Amino acid sequence: MAYEGKNIETLALHAGWRADENTGSVAVPIHQTTSYQFESTEKAANLFALAELGNIYTRIMNPTNAVLEERIAALEGGAAGLAVSSGQTASAYSIQNLAKVGDNIVSSSHLYGGSYNQFKNNLSAMGIEVRFVDPTDPTNFASATDDKTRAYFGETLPNPKLQVFPIKEVSDIGRPLGIPLIVDNTAAPVICRPFDHGAAVISYSATKYIGGHGTSIGGLIVDGGNFDWEAAGPDRQPNLNTPDPCYNGVIWTEAIKPLGPIAYIMKARTTLLRDLGGAMSPFNAWMFIQGLETLPLRMRAHTNNALKVAEFLSNNSSVESVIYPSLMEGKNKELADTYLTGGYGALVGFELPGGLESGQKFIDSLELLYHVANIGDARSLAIHPATTTHSQLSPEEQLSTGVTPGYIRLSIGIEHIDDIIADIDQALKAAS
Repeated sequence: MAYEGKNIETLALHAGWRADENTGSVAVPIHQTTSYQFESTEKAANLFALAELGNIYTRIMNPTNAVLEERIAALEGGAAGLAVSSGQTASAYSIQNLAKVGDNIVSSSHLYGGSYNQFKNNLSAMGIEVRFVDPTDPTNFASATDDKTRAYFGETLPNPKLQVFPIKEVSDIGRPLGIPLIVDNTAAPVICRPFDHGAAVISYSATKYIGGHGTSIGGLIVDGGNFDWEAAGPDRQPNLNTPDPCYNGVIWTEAIKPLGPIAYIMKARTTLLRDLGGAMSPFNAWMFIQGLETLPLRMRAHTNNALKVAEFLSNNSSVESVIYPSLMEGKNKELADTYLTGGYGALVGFELPGGLESGQKFIDSLELLYHVANIGDARSLAIHPATTTHSQLSPEEQLSTGVTPGYIRLSIGIEHIDDIIADIDQALKAAS
């Protein structure tokens, strides 16, 4: 029997698992198997008919993955989770679960470069239009909405602008219209709880802070269980309220009702995950379980260090400007204080006056910080987005996402703060 509690630090260690029923093992086993013996033909039929939940095939469900899914759902206060192969898979599936050819979603333009490219090019190639709007004015979401809009999308702490997304404000626009808000919480696990503010679905690149050690690729989707898909109706949410040919004509809001408010995640599991195949390996799920156990502790260390780095940079004459939530003013600071209740995050951005040349010189001069296209590692990382993560965007698109030629993004790790600052200081001197 898994422990059911309320405190994140405890849930990170105990949610979804207590001990193995057969061996007593406290550690979650790695169930490295493709398939499962059915108890009977009746049992098998019930599983395939969704009359009960259970293991059919590891592409769809696996006992190790299930612990990770239950644990992340418990941490977020959601109803159910789904483990997938990467964060990109999570963001794509979260949208494809609701939208098809001819439909659209409205998304914040403040996005990680990979997500922006996925939405603009690949989803559009599939016939799903993504309408980008500036989230600093939440009413932009309403203005871009029509009868084919299936979801709103935003990043809690968008990389690289780091202007906190107005979760409640946008959710409040969508819910009366039957439009759910999907929030990518990759950069703010533990320190922000989007479901508390009206989000309906949360997505993660588990590769980042959840894994925490740069060892495994994976993604997670969490169903809040707090959105009335049935009330939204077949006109607004046809994928969940009309017969689905992908699964014997099932109407998800009706068929899954006996199992709880998990129609959204069950559709994603039994159609998208089954048919498109973006499954997380049991070994990677096991690795993410290890990461979750220390996530609350690491996030405290990350955010404490990042705050000190931001303060150091803001007082450094060779830095033109610093981008960090605690240093923002007005509405942006208000949003940060409202939604980031466990610290301001581990990402720090800053602008060097020398532009491209200075940015590259800074990166090449680092000795402790790694030059890596990643965030959320226990190690401190740095990158020059204009020539790497956002290089495939046009200059105009780069600016809309917050990237300039002299912009540097830091992902601050859990090393001793004196060592982190010393390395940044010497690299700044080399670049000036």
